[in-house]
Formats: sequence, structure tokens, C-alpha cells
Amino acid sequence: MKNNFHRILSVCMALGVLFTTTSFTVDMHFCGKALVDFSLVQNVQTCGMEKEQSKKSCEKGFSKKSCCSDKQIAVDGHDDLKSSFNKFTFEQQTFVATFYYTYINLFEGLDENVIPFKNYSPPFLIRDVQKLHETYLI
Repeated sequence: MKNNFHRILSVCMALGVLFTTTSFTVDMHFCGKALVDFSLVQNVQTCGMEKEQSKKSCEKGFSKKSCCSDKQIAVDGHDDLKSSFNKFTFEQQTFVATFYYTYINLFEGLDENVIPFKNYSPPFLIRDVQKLHETYLI
């Protein structure tokens, strides 16, 4: 149960980081008030109703507005998630290096079985205590 909870929590956190750092753009083309096309990947296709300005309208000094419009929505993701090692102060770099060195050397000699009384001989028995007190293990 605990392992499943940790897996679900880690997946949720990874997805949260992914969605907050992802940036995307939505392009939309409207003809009047109706949405004609939208795209997440590339520029939208137009409906073909854009009016070309004629030479006469340029000569007269006015131009009619087109009924079509393009709208673009851009969502920027966070860029400040990466921290560089050279931004640390000297004291922080020293702490990280010392912590790494001591953590690696912490597990270095644990493969062998340490017996603290290996070099000592057992004491001589002068008398048998169990017989003296008449205490026997059954």
C-alpha cells in the first residue's frame, strides 16, 4: 500500500513539473465571430475571404476592414528550475563535496563481518557455575 502511494505521488509530481515547464502556442483564425480553424503545432489555414486591397482604395486613402482575424494565445513555461553548480557559494560547494565524500565512505567497509572480541581468549573456568547453583537449561 505504501509503495503504491509513493509511486502515484511521484508520477503526479513528475506530471506537475512537466506541465508547469511546458510552453505552447494556440493559433486561431476567426471569420467574423465564428472560429474557422485552430492549431497547436503550425500556423492556421485561412478561410480565403481576406480582401486584397485594390489600387483604387489605396489611391482614395481608405481601406475596408477585413471580416477575418487571427488570434494567438501563448503560454510560457517556467525556465528557472535548473540551478547551476557555479551559482553556489564557496561554503555551499565545500559542504556538498564533504557530504558526498562522507556518504560514499560511509558504506565502504561493511562487507566484512566485524568481530570485536576476535583477538581475546575466553576466561578460564575455575568452577562450573551451573552445577554450583544447580541451574540447568532444559
